[in-house]
Amino acid sequence: MSATTVAIANQKGGVGKSTSAINLGAGLAFQGERILLIDLDPQGNTTSGLGVDRGAIQYSTYDLLVEDVAIEDVVEPSSVRDLFVVPATIELAGAEIELVSMFSREARLGTAIKGIVEDYDFVLIDCPPSLGLLTVNGLAAADEVLIPIQCEYYALEGVSQLLRNVQLVQRNLNPQLEVEGVVLTMYDGRTTLAADVVTQVREHFGDTTYRTVIPRTVRLSEAPSYGEPIEAYDPMSRGAIAYRELAREFRRRHGRT
Repeated sequence: MSATTVAIANQKGGVGKSTSAINLGAGLAFQGERILLIDLDPQGNTTSGLGVDRGAIQYSTYDLLVEDVAIEDVVEPSSVRDLFVVPATIELAGAEIELVSMFSREARLGTAIKGIVEDYDFVLIDCPPSLGLLTVNGLAAADEVLIPIQCEYYALEGVSQLLRNVQLVQRNLNPQLEVEGVVLTMYDGRTTLAADVVTQVREHFGDTTYRTVIPRTVRLSEAPSYGEPIEAYDPMSRGAIAYRELAREFRRRHGRT
């Protein structure tokens, strides 16, 4: 069976996108799924957050998109069993410009991963915080979009622009693409603002919004510096419990018990 490919996207930075990519991916792997995580962000937070040594990377997402290196040669194992990563380096920042003049520039990622989707249960794509060609490649290659929204001021700002871009990709490049869900992140239970944002997002997106809400915790922000997902770093922490539940909810939505 072919993998379901999910782009994790929000053009606002600092919404917990890479944190969600790492910890949802790891949560699914710990629950028996075989996961490929594609780091499409030149900052490479997902790559370093999974303990991949960026200095030892032979090929990266850049080589996959620009140099036509086969994806099998780019995939690296992570510190978690059954969780694999296509790593990103700062070179990827140049891809945005180099892709402009390339044939089928929006479809290069989709073409590159075609031959490998049979090997995984889910492919997760961590898109950069922008709406440029890299994100368009992520959306064009995906079956679904998962949108992390942080529980802070202006939470919904920019989301309408992202949704417009999703519609453009649906119309012009990938008619199968749909919004899979919205995940509320960085929830601080001590503030009324966070509760207000949760209400606002649920009213706006309805059942598309995940029931699981990800808390803002120190342990979650510490884990990437140790190159581990929260499930490995501190499995009893609130962040680990939340991402474990998010992975369960995600699997239920995809008919996997």
